[in-house]
Amino acid sequence: MIIGKKIEDIELAAYFPEVGGIEKIKVSDYRGKWLVVLFYPADFTFVCPTELRDLQAIYPTLKELNAEAISVSTDSVFAHVAWRDMEGLLQNVTFPMISDQLGKMSRQFEVFDENSGKALRGVFLIDPEGVVKGVDISMYDVGRNLSEVLKRLKAYQYVEEHPGVQCPVGWDAGDKPIDTSLKNIGKVAEFLSD
Repeated sequence: MIIGKKIEDIELAAYFPEVGGIEKIKVSDYRGKWLVVLFYPADFTFVCPTELRDLQAIYPTLKELNAEAISVSTDSVFAHVAWRDMEGLLQNVTFPMISDQLGKMSRQFEVFDENSGKALRGVFLIDPEGVVKGVDISMYDVGRNLSEVLKRLKAYQYVEEHPGVQCPVGWDAGDKPIDTSLKNIGKVAEFLSD
């Protein structure tokens, strides 16, 4: 299982739409920041552009939260360039689009489908030290709600900054966390109703 593991570096080519260039990239390039890694099956498909559009929608907020975002598929970096240029939903995408043609990164993150040679849908939250804190993996046919990723990132950042608390289901910035001191064992309902 990848939760709690530090990600090993793999250098891959990425398309950087913001500058219109192709460069090599590694996860360690983002040390010191939180990182959202979005794996998707393939360019020129139907659900995938909706996910990248949604990632772009939260990208400015991610940056405000000391976080970055990258997308990854097993398509070539040149396919990424063509797809971004042709697909209307991707015209505003500015985060790097990684090419994992050999599936090395997809295998490391445990989302590589050996039967299809593609990555499953996977979203990973990685802390500033490169440790995986959150994972959401699903099959091909259903897209993910990336605003939930933003809420989870805020929760992970909050508990890191506030030892001794945890965030309940649906927690968002400004909501009350759960105090995990012994006095609250068996009294979570009372604690949350205060």
